[in-house]
Amino acid sequence: MNGPADGDPDLLRTVHSFDRVVRLLRRLTTPDGLSLTAASTLYRLDEFGAHRLSDLAIAEGVTQPGMTQLVSRLQRDGLAERRSDPADRRVVVVDITPAGRELVLRRRATRAGKLAELLADLSADERAAVVTSLRVLDRLAARTTPLRAGND
Repeated sequence: MNGPADGDPDLLRTVHSFDRVVRLLRRLTTPDGLSLTAASTLYRLDEFGAHRLSDLAIAEGVTQPGMTQLVSRLQRDGLAERRSDPADRRVVVVDITPAGRELVLRRRATRAGKLAELLADLSADERAAVVTSLRVLDRLAARTTPLRAGND
């Protein structure tokens, strides 16, 4: 396969490093029974507000039937709710509940604690480099995040 990255060892090392960071994030996941997609869906609802079900499916990269099942489980667990869109009563939107928000906060606090343990082994300069790198990666993620808000 010949692609633009084939001859760029720096880019390939960066992708390898990024893959390792993704695996690290998975290891930092809290043992609360939520799948990565369920957690990501709750984070999206918490950050950007209510979404149409079809928009959630697209944004999370799953099929609409898959998202329907996921939202049903989140709703059953009291973490999300379906309601009518105030702008169009025929449309159903999904939103996070107060219990869902609390779970998001607990998950972030737990992950922050685990990350703080890892960062404690770094020098001040290395920690600053991590913070700077994450700000840049956050900007990149924001540019590539589909459907940042409910009806974009």
